[in-house]
Amino acid sequence: VRTEILKPKEPKMKLKHSLKKLWTILRAIFTFLFALLVLGVMVWAYVEGFQLATSMYGIISFGFYGLLLSLHVLVQSLFAFIEHRRMKTRTKPCSYTKTIGFTISAYQEDPIYLRECLNSVKSLQYPSELLRIIMVIDGNSDDDRYMMDMFREVFADQDPGFFVWKNNYHSWDPTKPQQDEETGTESSADYVIGEDPQKKDLEHLIQTKRCVCVMQKWGGKREVMYTAFKALGSAVDYIQVCDSDTKLDPLATVELCKVLESNPRYGAVGGDVMILNLKDSYISFMSSLRYWMAFNIERSCQSFFNCVSCISGPLGLYRNDILQQFLESWYNQKFLGSHCTFGDDRHLTNRMLSMGYATKYTARSKCYTETPAQFLRWLNQQTRWTKSYFREWLYNAMWWHKHHLWMTYESIVSGVFPFFVTATIIQLFWMGSLWDILWVLCCIQLIGLVKAAYACLLRQNIVMVFMSLYSSLYMTSLLPAKYFAILTMNKSSWGTSGRRKIVGNYMPLLPLSVWAAILLGGFGYTIYRETGEDWSSPAKIMETRFLVFGCVAYLCYWLVMMVLYWAWFRRLCRRRSQSYNISV
Repeated sequence: VRTEILKPKEPKMKLKHSLKKLWTILRAIFTFLFALLVLGVMVWAYVEGFQLATSMYGIISFGFYGLLLSLHVLVQSLFAFIEHRRMKTRTKPCSYTKTIGFTISAYQEDPIYLRECLNSVKSLQYPSELLRIIMVIDGNSDDDRYMMDMFREVFADQDPGFFVWKNNYHSWDPTKPQQDEETGTESSADYVIGEDPQKKDLEHLIQTKRCVCVMQKWGGKREVMYTAFKALGSAVDYIQVCDSDTKLDPLATVELCKVLESNPRYGAVGGDVMILNLKDSYISFMSSLRYWMAFNIERSCQSFFNCVSCISGPLGLYRNDILQQFLESWYNQKFLGSHCTFGDDRHLTNRMLSMGYATKYTARSKCYTETPAQFLRWLNQQTRWTKSYFREWLYNAMWWHKHHLWMTYESIVSGVFPFFVTATIIQLFWMGSLWDILWVLCCIQLIGLVKAAYACLLRQNIVMVFMSLYSSLYMTSLLPAKYFAILTMNKSSWGTSGRRKIVGNYMPLLPLSVWAAILLGGFGYTIYRETGEDWSSPAKIMETRFLVFGCVAYLCYWLVMMVLYWAWFRRLCRRRSQSYNISV
């Protein structure tokens, strides 16, 4: 009887499965066509150069391509604003029933930052019985032991566990008996081919202790993250990631947990990452402004459509049952035949998106993290991030059909934008007039000012006006670095280097030198070409006036912004000098 009852359901299940498969295929085709349409419109608008408005003699003009970019910024800002309003209205309390595995990745960390990180983790306002803290140190030498000692000191009252692993999950050689650490002799007792005897001890320790610090053989950040994820297994509901230079807000974990609890289709959520050392230099200060824009406008807009492209490493929460399903494929990622060792957080997010789950952002969960204060270290960091961006762009494109069309649209726009900017700059410097060069420079700063003004209103902080200065950093450094990143995509190493080491990689300066040579060569050629023009014609007389007024306006802008920055920085220094600590 049971068999007879189930049989009629089988054709229905097959039909449902077939229809679902057909819908997936149709949606993939439609998404592909939509991507081609967006790309085609952008290329046509750029190549055709269709002008919507122009002045006498064509000195100033506004084209269709400029209109598209303006609309993109406007729409992105609008949806970011709506998402922020949604965050403020989300008042449902946390259930405090989910177990969380809190993982910290550490590598040659600055002791001051590490202590701040550990103290902030200890101060999290989440039930201690539901929170397991695992810090994995990438390195097991005596030089790395200070991090374990600091963990022991901070969590002394939590009965912490400690483990020094001679290997890691992927460095064990099953063909060679290992030496006993105490006697220095090879031991064959209880030796199991293919299995590291220390692995079971590590997993047992993490399963039974609430706070554990692990030192393991160097293998890179992805290896460190894998150890924590693998050892936790299915013991927790959620897994939170954190870097060792991150200082967390006490409510950071609670706010992340609220988002995942609100909808079972949310697979991961990230928080607002701010800069801890923004006073260190001009580079760190500009990074702090760029971070705010990236999280509170770009990722906030993506969150509105449930497709945040990257859950940042300092502050992110994942559903563990889903993460465990793609853990091995995430670790074993390859690109052009090489094992990937960077872009760990972005690929982790992409894997969650590939499963069809939504990724979210909340500004209510906050943390502070260290950013490079020296130009070379910052440039190395940005180059590595660009490598992972373009590599993950290709992987992400395979799953556009599983999410909102905004994900497809934004990926196309952000992916081709640097190439259009490069072509425009080179064309104007080599084939345009002096006014064309000045006009594009003015436009870059004008667009930056408009975006900065909106950021001031949204953040309600006048300091965002300095965001307009970031455009010069982008044009002179980040843009050429993108091409270097593409050409060296298979070259990899861990992070931007440990905080205790001086950066010795000067290769990213090479594309900056080439870029400067191209622009200066074009500028010189344009001056030479312009000297042969008839400057007494009405068009050139008008252009001369625009050149004079444009130069004055451009120089005044930079003068005013530099004075404001100097005054603001002096004020920060004054505040710092007036503060002091008392040891009791």
